[in-house]
Amino acid sequence: MNFSSTLLEQAVQEFAKLPGIGKKTALRLVLHLIRQPAPEVELFTGAVAKLRRDIKFCRKCANVSDTEWCNLCSNPMRNKRLVCVVESIRDVIAIESTQQFSGLYHVLGGVISPLDGIGPDQLSIEALIGRLEQDEVEELIFALSPTIQGDTTLFYISKKIKSRPVRITTIARGIAFGGELEYADELTLARSIQNRQPVDQYISSPKS
Repeated sequence: MNFSSTLLEQAVQEFAKLPGIGKKTALRLVLHLIRQPAPEVELFTGAVAKLRRDIKFCRKCANVSDTEWCNLCSNPMRNKRLVCVVESIRDVIAIESTQQFSGLYHVLGGVISPLDGIGPDQLSIEALIGRLEQDEVEELIFALSPTIQGDTTLFYISKKIKSRPVRITTIARGIAFGGELEYADELTLARSIQNRQPVDQYISSPKS
């Protein structure tokens, strides 16, 4: 791409760094902003700057939050004895959109992937175990993407907490093996949560 303006080129380059945004899409976004009134653009850039400056992560579940405790963990109507273990914040949003889960969450921050240099110590696994000791958790639902990395993480954690008095389940196979949880449609994801199964049963059954 040839640009007549260095400012335009720099803005396009920055937008193109966002995931899923190519150079052409970045150019459309930048040209759109250029056509907007200055106050609206300042509101946009101000919101992004404030987000980066003030965003917090919940001390209990590691979800994004405006305060030390997120709105879910501080909601007295949520079932604190039911905790859904997910890979990322995107997965929390995906499950919440189904409106079929009333418990709390625990965001691991990824999955075990030796090829990518991600080991158990880089995930919030110890924090999860700490929650089992401090809170009266009765069931852990593992809602990890059904990939080799997700299964490895599931097996590792379930082995570490096997002796603890907590029910360990995983979402049903409405989601194809190798798929990403955040891209599942809401109905499929809702049914996967509702039809969850014990981890021992999942481990012993063949992968589809």
